[in-house]
Amino acid sequence: MRKLMLAAAAAMALGSVGAAHASVLYYGGDFAGDNGLANEQDFVANAATYDNFTVGAGGWHVTGLFTNNLTNLDITGANWEIRSGVSEGDGGVLVASGSGAPTVTTTGRSGFGFTEYNVEMAVSFDLAPGMYWLMVQPIGGDGRSYESNTAGANSVGVHTANLDYFNSPVTFGANFSNANNYGNFPTFSSGVEGTEGAVPEPATWAMMLVGFGGLGLAMRRQRRVALAA
Repeated sequence: MRKLMLAAAAAMALGSVGAAHASVLYYGGDFAGDNGLANEQDFVANAATYDNFTVGAGGWHVTGLFTNNLTNLDITGANWEIRSGVSEGDGGVLVASGSGAPTVTTTGRSGFGFTEYNVEMAVSFDLAPGMYWLMVQPIGGDGRSYESNTAGANSVGVHTANLDYFNSPVTFGANFSNANNYGNFPTFSSGVEGTEGAVPEPATWAMMLVGFGGLGLAMRRQRRVALAA
């Protein structure tokens, strides 16, 4: 009976890890209508914005990253990064990065003569609990792109105000400079999609290992009984 209960516990642990469905885990909020900061790789500038978010206990499995940008670019690609430990003048640690063809859709909002577009990258990686910074930088031709600022309308998840950064060392002379040095940017309109609980806690791993061990022992004993019969 004890071995069956351990096996059941392991099955329950696996279920708790795999049962979640992808959803928006973090979203800074909708465009506030009053500002935007350069976020582009094109003929005019190479600049990137970094929005912070916090991953809760249990970790996340990330499947999508996006930014909302006021732009007239013909967007053909995007770069993305996740960093940790970012501070003034210091890009911290690059946790994950990539580039490719994004999904680009209009949000129905606009500002300063630009249409706002959602630029989303499909990804797949895990994040342990902690604080991170997100960058999704549109790539296009001749034009401009500005990541929308937000006052937090329809926001999701945990964000720390006034700790977002702007990086454009060549074009604008900014080396991971606080975004508020360029205007009122409490946060950016960007987000993370995925599932919670992707990284099991140590206690969950222990329960799974004990359960699998008990299940394996029970199966070996069953085989011995069958052979003896």
